[in-house]
Amino acid sequence: MTVEILIFGAGAVGAFYGSRLANAPDTQVSVVCRSNYKAVKANGFTVKSPQYGDYTWSPTRTFASPEDARKSKTKWDYIVVSTKALPDVSDDSQQLEGLVGDGTGIVLIQNGLGVEGPYNRRFPKATVLSAVTVISAAQPEHGLIQHNRWTRINVGPYLPEQGVEDEKAMACNKKFVELLNAGGVKDASAYSHAKLQLVRWHKIAINAAFNPSSVLSGGSSNATMALDSEAQLHIKGVMDEVLTTGPKVLNTQFPKEFATSEAILRSTQKNTSGSRPSMWADWESGKRMELEVILGNPIRIAREKGFEMPRLQSLYALLKLAQENRDKGNERSKL
Repeated sequence: MTVEILIFGAGAVGAFYGSRLANAPDTQVSVVCRSNYKAVKANGFTVKSPQYGDYTWSPTRTFASPEDARKSKTKWDYIVVSTKALPDVSDDSQQLEGLVGDGTGIVLIQNGLGVEGPYNRRFPKATVLSAVTVISAAQPEHGLIQHNRWTRINVGPYLPEQGVEDEKAMACNKKFVELLNAGGVKDASAYSHAKLQLVRWHKIAINAAFNPSSVLSGGSSNATMALDSEAQLHIKGVMDEVLTTGPKVLNTQFPKEFATSEAILRSTQKNTSGSRPSMWADWESGKRMELEVILGNPIRIAREKGFEMPRLQSLYALLKLAQENRDKGNERSKL
């Protein structure tokens, strides 16, 4: 029986994983594109990768909008959401209305904390899978995906009632990871709800430290911040605050294999490629930043449990005001 997968948000990450899933047996992968629709509809995706080689992938169906996808009346086994998570701008779960069936697995490959809630509330009969990826991929031009190095992805069922096992959700999760493995993504792992949430908190420690600090320092690279004596103290302080708070919120400890703040700094210091966080790119191009899921939600989730994160709160307050002032300035310049 053919597995039908829809990639919702076919940017670099979504298109790359879509191209790998399409190699799994009896699997068809379609995409909902935005700005790259015309290029993908005409020529598919060209993927360049040192790991997988250079190849072209033509999705089974290419849609220009969610409405176009609804018109196809396809029963989707999995919908992979790989858009930026901007809950202060829009509720992307609403765009999946009419696409999600009772047996659909909604896979969220997105940054941040708290991204699963809107989908879980809107589609209570569907299975929400939470995914965290470490991947180096970009789309320098429409339809061209440059995959550089990593392809690690961990996926776990989202089960907010902790301690309540859901065999259906775990089977759905296991099947999706098997499809990734069959498509050549060997470093894809199926995790439990609890372990996957620990992974999210661990990645937040990195994102919440480096992303906002790059913006506030005027575009410093990760390595520059990790090597600067004062910035290094700041970065480590933010990471330690998150790495200390996360286990308290989840009432469980990080596994020993998870990197410490010291190990993360050492690794970052070695990567002198000059790469800068995605939040800086969004700031520089005048786009909205993922402030809520990287800073705001962690602060609120911790606060509900009685814990404060003053370093994150300072970063959040300053960047939120900076973004508002920038946007107001842009609006005035249009008058």
